[in-house]
Amino acid sequence: MVWHKRLELWAKLALALVASALLWRPGRRRKPGTPLPSPRRVLLVRLDNRVGEALLTTPLLSTLKAAPQPPEVHVLVHSKVARVLAGHPEADRIIPFDRRLLWLGALAPGIRALRHEHYDVVVDCSNWSTPSVTSALISRLVGPRAIVIGPHQWPVRYLHSLSVPAREDTSREVLQRVHLLSPLMPGVPHQGMSFRPPQVSDSFRSWLDAGSSSPRAVVNPGGRLGWRRIPPEAFAAAARALIASGRTPIVTWGPGEEELARSVVASAPGSQLAPPTNIDELAALMRSAGLTVCNNTGPMHLSVAVGSPTLGLFFRMDMARWGHPLPPHRMVDLTPVVDSGGDLPARVFEEVSAFASGVPVRTSAS
Repeated sequence: MVWHKRLELWAKLALALVASALLWRPGRRRKPGTPLPSPRRVLLVRLDNRVGEALLTTPLLSTLKAAPQPPEVHVLVHSKVARVLAGHPEADRIIPFDRRLLWLGALAPGIRALRHEHYDVVVDCSNWSTPSVTSALISRLVGPRAIVIGPHQWPVRYLHSLSVPAREDTSREVLQRVHLLSPLMPGVPHQGMSFRPPQVSDSFRSWLDAGSSSPRAVVNPGGRLGWRRIPPEAFAAAARALIASGRTPIVTWGPGEEELARSVVASAPGSQLAPPTNIDELAALMRSAGLTVCNNTGPMHLSVAVGSPTLGLFFRMDMARWGHPLPPHRMVDLTPVVDSGGDLPARVFEEVSAFASGVPVRTSAS
């Protein structure tokens, strides 16, 4: 870690300690195992700006709404990913976080409005590996009288009413995230991600319907971080394997990724370049195609959320933590192949062929 990042980290940790002292109130801390009353109104706080992180919050929505007396559930999110959760059937309200004048603390516009909501429970949905001072501090500020639940991690735990230790039997992020609700919701939580029914334009619906008579599959070679992407020649091999399985690969792309997608199409004759898509259109395409091959990135989580069998290709990332290993999905860590100088395109062709053989070929209309 470079020196200025280290300095920033220590400044945030010091802020958490100072804030926890200033915001301390007698009787606010709860002992682990203390029975909690059924909440009427719950706020989930997740301020990360990544699509996948927003989708990893959806199992908490399902778990809360499955309670015998389901509470009203609001979600406070980064403004860039409010679109991901907007219209979710199990979220009563999605609130883009207003960062204006945040230095004013409880008097900042976004904080002040939320304090008037009188939440019974606020859940700081950050993780145990890296303490999020911002998330913990905002959770405490917006719920002055609420029970604030969050990960048991120094020093942010001092801002919580009740801190939850991480599970020791799994590293899967989706299971750890929903584990934050264990003080409220004993029993088996929901662990499946979900997405709203996609809303697409008439022109995109026409394009989707035009190809519905032949089997398709989605190939998404892009990703937010270039260093953890599988190279395009490996995705071209994936596309060729899908063609051999009787499917037409539709190569999708996000902002700044069109040339990457075109290079894959050029190396896999018979594949098609997808039109520009927003998140609803990409979700609709993945759902209708019924098979997705992609990097470990936001579209991987989206594909899993809409129920499309997904082959996630990992490179230099913790697959056990971020992957979705349960059928019909499969995760493959290709880091050893690259590090050993192996034939990566050949390995990807083999993995995609094996995965596709286990997924029934169907048309988008079936």
